[in-house]
Amino acid sequence: MSGTEVHMGQAVLWGAVAAAPLFVGAVLALLRTWPPRWLGIVLGFGAGALMASIAFELWEEGLALAGPIPLVVGVALGALSYYVADRILDARAAKTKGPAGGGQLAVGALLDGIPEQLVLGIGLASGEPVSVALVVAILVSNLPESIGSAADLLQGGMARSRVLLLWAGVTVVCAAATVAGFGLATVTDDSFRAAASGFAAGALLVMLVDSMVPEAQSKAKESTGLATVLGFALAAGLALAT
Repeated sequence: MSGTEVHMGQAVLWGAVAAAPLFVGAVLALLRTWPPRWLGIVLGFGAGALMASIAFELWEEGLALAGPIPLVVGVALGALSYYVADRILDARAAKTKGPAGGGQLAVGALLDGIPEQLVLGIGLASGEPVSVALVVAILVSNLPESIGSAADLLQGGMARSRVLLLWAGVTVVCAAATVAGFGLATVTDDSFRAAASGFAAGALLVMLVDSMVPEAQSKAKESTGLATVLGFALAAGLALAT
C-alpha cells in the first residue's frame, strides 16, 4: 500500500471520528427526553466549548498560518453565511409557525464543520499528527450542539426519522470535508487554511450569540453561565494540551 493510500485512509478515519459526535448527539436526544433545564445546561456547556475552540484553535491557528487578512476575510464570510442561512430558517419557521432553534444549531454545525474538517484534511495531507486531546475537544464541543438541536427539533414536532436523517446528513458532509481537504492540499496554501478557519469561527460566533446561548439561557436560567465557563475551561485545557 502506498504512502498516499495510507494517508487517505487516515483522512477517512479521522474525518469519521471528528464528525461522529454530531450523529451520536442526535441519537442520544432520540433515546430519552431531556428535561429543559438539563438541555439548557448541555447547550451552555457546548457553547463554552465552542468559544474555546474559536479562541485557541480556529483564530490562533489561522493567525499563525497567514496573518490577519485571510483570517478576517474568512470570519466576515462565515458570519454573513450563517446570518443569511438563519434568516431563511426564520422565514420558513414563520410560515410553518414552528420553532427554528434546532435548525439554526444544525446550520451552525454544518458551516463550522465543513471548513474545520477541510483544515483537518489538509493538515493530515501535510503530515501533521492528530492528537487525542484534539479529538476529545471536538467531542466536547460537537456532542452538546447536536443533542440540543435534535431535542429542539423533536420538541418542535419534527419526526424522529427526519431528525436522525438530518444529523446523519450533517455528519456525512462534515466527514467528507476531511477527505476533500486531503485532496485539496496540493492546490491550496496557508492563506486558504487561515480563511477556512476564519469562516468556521465567524459562523460559530454568530450562531453562539443569536441562537445557542439564548436557547441555553431560556432553558437553564441562572445555571447557564456556570455551565458555559466549565465547557470553556475543559475545551481550552484540551486545546492547550495539543
